[in-house]
Formats: sequence, structure tokens, C-alpha cells
Amino acid sequence: MSRDDIWQFIAEARLALGVDGKRVLIIIPDGTRSMPMPLFFELLQDEIAARASACDYLVALGTHPLMTEPQLSRLLGRSVRNGRCAGARIFNHRWDRRETFVEIGSIPGDQVSTISGGLLRDSIRVKINRLVFDYDLVLICGPVFPHEVVGFSGGNKYLFPGISTGQMIHDTHWLGALLGSYNIIGTHSTPVRDLIDLAAAKLTVPVACFVPVLKCNEVAGIYFGPAREAWQIAAQHSAAIHIEWLERPFCRVLSVLPDLYEDLWTGAKGMYKVEPALADDGEVILYAPHITEASYTHKAFIDAIGYHCSEYFLEQWERFACFPRAVIAHSTHLYGQGTYDSRSKLETGRIRVTLATGISEERCRNLNLGYLNPKDIKLDAWHGREAEGIKLIPRAGEFLYRLRASAKLSHPTVK
Repeated sequence: MSRDDIWQFIAEARLALGVDGKRVLIIIPDGTRSMPMPLFFELLQDEIAARASACDYLVALGTHPLMTEPQLSRLLGRSVRNGRCAGARIFNHRWDRRETFVEIGSIPGDQVSTISGGLLRDSIRVKINRLVFDYDLVLICGPVFPHEVVGFSGGNKYLFPGISTGQMIHDTHWLGALLGSYNIIGTHSTPVRDLIDLAAAKLTVPVACFVPVLKCNEVAGIYFGPAREAWQIAAQHSAAIHIEWLERPFCRVLSVLPDLYEDLWTGAKGMYKVEPALADDGEVILYAPHITEASYTHKAFIDAIGYHCSEYFLEQWERFACFPRAVIAHSTHLYGQGTYDSRSKLETGRIRVTLATGISEERCRNLNLGYLNPKDIKLDAWHGREAEGIKLIPRAGEFLYRLRASAKLSHPTVK
């Protein structure tokens, strides 16, 4: 789509929204998501902010690190100073402050159990950033890609976990881990998405959604409407362009992570999105010399537990029950499928995960991951070797690779 195509689309959506004189809060992605945000910021300011009584922006961080003003300036393509840009206020989602949140209800335990197929049974308290209640309209503007926890990103996920906290974050991520990223990534309807949509339905402020679908740096399509409906159509488009179906598995993959992933918490997408296409005992190498941390937010927890399969934690739950479930979920997602024998204490992964990053060899071993010196990797040597089962992914983290036969292998609770 050209700039004029996108401008025309937003102009028509603005008429449908009736933003004149209203206070509008626009929820946007942080710097870990591919998004031509400078273009969208310009057009949203021209079409929405020019007619609204207020138009501000909230960055949906989840639990990612807060963005600095230089980072926000790069994100929006304009200078952000003292929390303002072009007359708009720019807010980080302050997940680190208890006073940020207000509880808007709960999802009863019996409903949670039904949706999760009995994997979760406790009720879930639903909390959200109270800032949304200072506005007449919430407008989500963020892309959709295959996602390891919820099937496809985007839509109401910008609310939960984007501007949420507590149980909603931990239980949805843990449910995704129990279902298995291998099974749910790139599927349209998942129990995790159902829980997120139930939570979003409790929000009393009207919510609409712009959902762009991106192919590399281009906007391939854009959808608008109520968050769930716009997302559903966009996810179908994403499936058509972001999933590559293969006839044969890879035995070895080198995932080159772009700079937008600053730690393994976000850069692990380079593993999630190739795992379904790897043969048993295959290897994925995450190549990112710029990454020096597992997680800037959850470093202490990850250093304490490392990376393991879900059985490792479930068979020793008394050891790990005190750790945040979202962190354990991340651990299992990066490690992938595996087994754990509680008698022999032997853990066996289906594939091997190796880091070629700025994280030291000693620390990689302590995290239960393999290590390669990134200086020893010659990217040219990886080109043109797909016939050998060797794959180079120059910009990993967005396109999903799956075997055609694996389309039939899904968890029984995934619709």
C-alpha cells in the first residue's frame, strides 16, 4: 500500500469513529515490533489529533523495559521531549508501579477451566492501566504476526498483556507454555486468545483497532473495526504471507536477529518461529552479537531457573512454584519440546538451542543453552545450502516456518 492508500484508509476510518471533540488514547507497539510508526504517527496526528479534543499515545510495553525519550523519538520519527511529541503526550506503560492499575473484574475459575481444557482452574483477576478511563475512545494501532503464546499477535493483545499486569500476564503465558508454542504458533483460535478477548470485553471504554499487516518494510494491508473483528481478518492475511510451508525439515538453522531485539526475552522469536520446521535433534543458532542479556527485566529469575522444557518444571513444581509463571513460560518457549526423567534427573530436548551472542560461554552453559563464538560464524558460508537442510534466516523473528505434515499435529484443546 502507498502512503496515499494508507492516508485514505485512516481518513475513512476517522469518519466512522466520529472523533470530533473526543479524547482519544492510541495504544502503540514498542521498539521490539516491526512497524512504520513514523508514518502512522504522522497520519494519525493529521486525521485524528487534528479533530479530537485530545489525542495521546500509550506504548504497550507488557513488561518490556521502559523506553527512553531518544528511543521514543526513533519510534515516532519525531523528537519526544518531556513526554510530549507534536502536541501529544507520549506515555510508557508503567507496569513497574502498582498505582498504574485498576481492577475491572475477573474471569471465573469454571470458565477458565473450560477454556483451558482443565490446564488452569483458578479465577483470573483482570487489571488494566487506569489511564484508559481518562479518554472517550481507545484506538489500538499495531501489527499482527504469528505468535508463540496466542497464535497471532495484535488486536486485544495490545490490552492484555500490553497494558495489563498480574495474573492476566502470568496465567496467559503459562497456559501458552502448557499448550506448547510448537502447537499454537500461527493458529487462529487458541484458548489464550479466548481468555484475552474475555478480559477485553470487561473494558467499558469503546475500543477500535487499526491492524496493519507488514511484509518486510512494506504495508501489505490494513484493517479497521472492533478489535476482535479487525484482528481476525488481519490474522488471515498474516497467515498467508508470514507462514512458509515446507516439504522437508531443516537440520540446522542460523537465525540472525535484528537490532530491534535487545535481549533473549524478545530475540527468542528467532527460535520459536523455526522450531516447527526443525528435524528431531536439529539445531537452531541465535546469532546476535549485540545481545548481552537474557532479559533486562527478568534477569534474576532467568539466571536462577535457566532454560528447560515444561516437563522439567512440572515434575519439580515444588522447586519452581514461587517463580513468576510468565518467566517459566519464556524458559520453556526458548528451550522447546523435551522430556524430563525425575528418577535419573535427565532432561532431553527435541532440538538443540545454541547462542552466538554477546552472552559468555559460561553463562550460556549455566542457562542450559549451547554456545558458539559469534566471531567464528561466517554468514557467507550459510548461503544456498537448503538442499543440505541448512537454512540462513537473515532477519529472523517474524516469518514462521512449518512442515506441511505438521498442520495435522495440534494440541487437542486448540481449535
